[in-house]
Amino acid sequence: MSRTTGGPPPKKRATLRTISELTGLSQSTISLSLRGGTALKEETRKRIAEVAASVGYVPDRAGVRLRTGKTNVLALVLDGAEGSIDFARNMIQGIGQAIQGTRYHMNVSPEFAHSHSVNTVRYILENRTADGIILTHTSARDPRVQLLMDNDFPFVTHGRTEFFSPHPYHDFHAEQFIRQSVERLAGQGCKSVMLIIGGDQTNNYHTIVTNFERAAARLKLESQIIGSADDNPIELRKLGRELARSKNRPDGIISDSEMRSICLISGLNDEGVRVPEDMQFISKQTSTVLPAFFPAVDTVEEDIFSAGVELTKLLLRRIAGEPAAALQSLAEPKTNWKS
Repeated sequence: MSRTTGGPPPKKRATLRTISELTGLSQSTISLSLRGGTALKEETRKRIAEVAASVGYVPDRAGVRLRTGKTNVLALVLDGAEGSIDFARNMIQGIGQAIQGTRYHMNVSPEFAHSHSVNTVRYILENRTADGIILTHTSARDPRVQLLMDNDFPFVTHGRTEFFSPHPYHDFHAEQFIRQSVERLAGQGCKSVMLIIGGDQTNNYHTIVTNFERAAARLKLESQIIGSADDNPIELRKLGRELARSKNRPDGIISDSEMRSICLISGLNDEGVRVPEDMQFISKQTSTVLPAFFPAVDTVEEDIFSAGVELTKLLLRRIAGEPAAALQSLAEPKTNWKS
């Protein structure tokens, strides 16, 4: 006795031939259009894209790789230890926005230590599982960057390094962030300022610390730095309480992370210190969470979504052969000073 199963039969996979039959165009024309060919009329490319989307066409990556040596994949090696709120989501959404309408797809590899990231990058290189790589949270002499430069493999970093040889990057203008923040505190009458910042593994840490010390000295302010490698919210709130009780409590604080700021301000509030009534506070902002909890706190904003878009554009230009020295950009901070 034959046995049947319920439900409709599996849907047949859409191919170039499927689109050709629906549009009346040749498979070579359709292939050229879907690869981003600009020799075709805009009307034709739009029609092919609409039909491809309607039938759920997905390129056969294995076939593409055999024919061209390309994977049509961009790899994001993402530092999973990032303390900024919504960093990963906004970064991924920005990259996703930038690759819409291109032949590229994105793979994400979250890593929690640079040593692991090196292994991830080496795996991509040895197995050619991507056409280009986006790296986040660079160190001054980042071994991942060195490995990619040695292999002449297309990549871009979110953050600068100290390598003499140029490489593509997009970075937040941290020097401006700190200069504007210290000047803001001085303008509000602060005489003693404190920088609270994450661990010292990244090049960004050293940039911020150096410029904080210079700005404070130029404005003749007393300065203190607390490098908090521990992003445990309970410990950060405890730190806020300790600062509130300290005899050497600063007049103003600058924090490089929204999450860190929320915990610190909560700890200050626990001990009756109100921000900004009793102490000035400036935080770097990467989402709308901090303003929702503490709307009176000054912030300096970095647009992570736009950073994802820019990083992708730079990487695609690098893959196309543009020189690395021409693919470097900085995002200017947006100040949100509250009256």
